[in-house]
Amino acid sequence: MFHRKSLRRPLLAALALGTASLGAQAAAEQYFPLQSYRIGPYAAGGTGFFGGFIDYLQYVNANGGVNGVKLTWSECETEYVVEKGVECYERLKKGLNGAPAAATNPLSVGIAYATLDRSTADRLPLVTINHGRTDSTDGSVFPYAFPLQLNPYSEVSAIVNYIGQQAGGIDKLRGKKIVTLYHGSPYGKETNEVLQKLAGRYGFELTLLEVPHPGNEQQSQWLNIRKIKPDYVILRGWGVMNPVALKTAQKVGYPVDRVIGNIWSNSEEDAAPAGAAAKGFVSITTHPSGSGFPVLQGIRKDVVDAGKGNLADPKRFGTVYYNLGVVNGILNVEAVRIAQAKFGKKPLSGEEVRWGFENLRLDDKRLQELGALGLVQPLRLSCADHEGGGAVRFQQWDGQQWKLVSDWVQADRAFLRPIIEASAQKYAKEKGITPRDCAKES
Repeated sequence: MFHRKSLRRPLLAALALGTASLGAQAAAEQYFPLQSYRIGPYAAGGTGFFGGFIDYLQYVNANGGVNGVKLTWSECETEYVVEKGVECYERLKKGLNGAPAAATNPLSVGIAYATLDRSTADRLPLVTINHGRTDSTDGSVFPYAFPLQLNPYSEVSAIVNYIGQQAGGIDKLRGKKIVTLYHGSPYGKETNEVLQKLAGRYGFELTLLEVPHPGNEQQSQWLNIRKIKPDYVILRGWGVMNPVALKTAQKVGYPVDRVIGNIWSNSEEDAAPAGAAAKGFVSITTHPSGSGFPVLQGIRKDVVDAGKGNLADPKRFGTVYYNLGVVNGILNVEAVRIAQAKFGKKPLSGEEVRWGFENLRLDDKRLQELGALGLVQPLRLSCADHEGGGAVRFQQWDGQQWKLVSDWVQADRAFLRPIIEASAQKYAKEKGITPRDCAKES
């Protein structure tokens, strides 16, 4: 008859061996810490974006990983609250079971601002696709921050350029009235100063109107808009603020086709809840909705149809927020792939992945190979330029879905660059940072 202790030692040894085996397996993976939000007033954005991001990571794993390195991730709920976002960052930054963290992607301006210094100190890339600090475009001062595709200044510059096109030329903006209705948060306020500079440059009359978080009450702002009678309203909203804006515009009689939504006012979840009031609404986009792209078809086949899709509502597959998550996944994974070409086909440190982002090159040939031609704009990043794009297209809501109504409209990056550099240099002086010499970076 066996004594209980005689069984215990082999059992503990087996458990230890299993744990060690799992740890070794995890150490061979690349980790993505996800500061996600699936509850709260901005849950529609969070669930769509992180759903697309996770599904793309699963798609890459289903096809062998990145040069054989599998991807892993875990989520920490922030509810879009800055303090919780910081807590999540600290909890996840060191990796998972030995798998090193590649980059953080909080999809929140407030959390990005709060973790910027931390990510720099920890040498962990901070990805703020289509948002974040505009001056972090200057990688000589912000080596670990990446406002990929479209920084906030490029966003409003492209909108102003589009309004100029509609007026018959940028010179025709003189004397026009433009109201910017913005979310009362660091994100919403980010572009006020550059809009004033653009108004001075082109001679249009600018009025800035703030909507307190979360944006349920806007009656007084729209009554003011009715009084001003602007030629256009730029809507810099987020979450519930957007459909409320469209409904209130209709109530006060302002034509919705003269409302232009920014990059966070451009989803199905922004337009559809407004019902008939949204028909004709125009917004910008860095990528189209739709599921016809080869990469989306691959995700459907290898992930969604396999019962592994991350979306709670499968009808959201191919929507604006979901596709942005897929685009973000592509950019993160490509940074890892590019870095592996320099540092080896293995899990990489955040510092090594940073090099990958800074050397990100996506031309039509590579986008074709990824099945993302037409979904992702061509990008070329460098030490000096952490945005890499700066172009948008415009889409219009037909009552059921978005329809593209323009070709690519480029921001005035030559005008914006000195403003960005001046802001970055001011930040460097305040923080005691010696900017890198980008001419010496390879």
